Amino acid sequence: MGKEKRERFINIENVVASATLKQDIDLSTIVRLFPGVEYRPEQFPGLVYRLKKPKTATLIFSSGKMVCTGAKSERQSKKAVMKVVDELKRNGIVIVGKPDITIQNIVASAGLGGSIDLEKSVYSLKKTMYEPEQFPGLIYRMDDPKVVILLFASGKLVCTGAKKEEEVHRAVATLQKTLEEKELVHYKSEKNLVSSPAVQNHMSKLRAN
Repeated sequence: MGKEKRERFINIENVVASATLKQDIDLSTIVRLFPGVEYRPEQFPGLVYRLKKPKTATLIFSSGKMVCTGAKSERQSKKAVMKVVDELKRNGIVIVGKPDITIQNIVASAGLGGSIDLEKSVYSLKKTMYEPEQFPGLIYRMDDPKVVILLFASGKLVCTGAKKEEEVHRAVATLQKTLEEKELVHYKSEKNLVSSPAVQNHMSKLRAN
């Protein structure tokens, strides 16, 4: 199974972090100092502060609360919040103390390197929802770690709800082990390829010639 296991991949797509400055912030002053920010209070109470590196968008509220999205790792997310705070301070916004940063959600895409039998998975996995006529993916709510995973027949996955990157890797590994034990995931190996009717037919033609 070693070859197939190496085909598994996990990509962190988005890390959402919240932060609080424990003080009120004058958003109109930020708009004056940073013309590039987005602020339409009649539509949304938060100000959008974008960074090019790391490429993120941070919502800033007058209460001092912040929400950062778009980071590709926990470290990058925290770095983005600290960079926004530092840029505000350097340009005259008075901020006392450091922000308290909490990772709220990590969204990751993954693949197992093999196809999944979704029909049978509904009965073998607990806490699932599968309505193929409405959505092609099976929704699986895992208890430990507490995440929600979308499973597709192609073997592709989307994991959401994790608070740490380690939880994503553990969730995918646990799911793969469960699917393998219940024979719900099927890998394409060279052995399977050679034994397929299409290949056998083609090989017989070559031998005949």
